[in-house]
Amino acid sequence: MFGVLESIPRLSLIGGIITLIFGIIVMIFPKILNYLVGIWLIIIGVVALIAYFT
Repeated sequence: MFGVLESIPRLSLIGGIITLIFGIIVMIFPKILNYLVGIWLIIIGVVALIAYFT
């Protein structure tokens, strides 16, 4: 298993790619911003809870 410090670069890369995709989608469909932010916050919250309890 990877340690927390070893997985930080991978998580930041994934987060950067997802953020870039969300940014492009928002530029094309500005009305979808609320949904994307909501989904992003839910994902981050679930990941944080999983990381805390494991």
